[in-house]
Amino acid sequence: MQEIKLDFCRSRRTPRWIAPLLLALAFAFAADVGLSFFRTVKTISTSEKQLSAIEPRSYRAPRAVPAEEVAAARETMQRLSLPWDRLSGALESSASDQVALLSIEPDPKAGTVTISGDSKDYLAALSYVLNLSRADALDHVQLARHEVKQNDPQKTVNFSVTAGWGKK
Repeated sequence: MQEIKLDFCRSRRTPRWIAPLLLALAFAFAADVGLSFFRTVKTISTSEKQLSAIEPRSYRAPRAVPAEEVAAARETMQRLSLPWDRLSGALESSASDQVALLSIEPDPKAGTVTISGDSKDYLAALSYVLNLSRADALDHVQLARHEVKQNDPQKTVNFSVTAGWGKK
């Protein structure tokens, strides 16, 4: 086996010219950054002077909005301000695997909602209406319409429920 000699002491010294070279590089870099800064400040001040010399555009009066657009915007705002979270909570708490919801149609002016769906049978539709009537978010829950689908082999029931909502 050969002997390995390790010398952990530094035997070579760094040349004396490295420290002044690094100092000169640092000064050159600082000078370049300073020069770039002053050029940028000059460009910004020139651009600000040019922008201040431009005349502002004349004020344009707003266009007249038709009454139909105003009415549509108001209706949209009414629909957006309805308590949707309470309605979705009521629908989730009343959910059943025997009922499939087809549509939810709010009427913000009347404060009502119409819920349409399909159920396995008439009893499932009535149970769903009962569950909806127990929800705090809805009041005056009524089965508005129901009809057995004669052309369907399972004889599913198509139903519609109306309820008061959004006025609480």
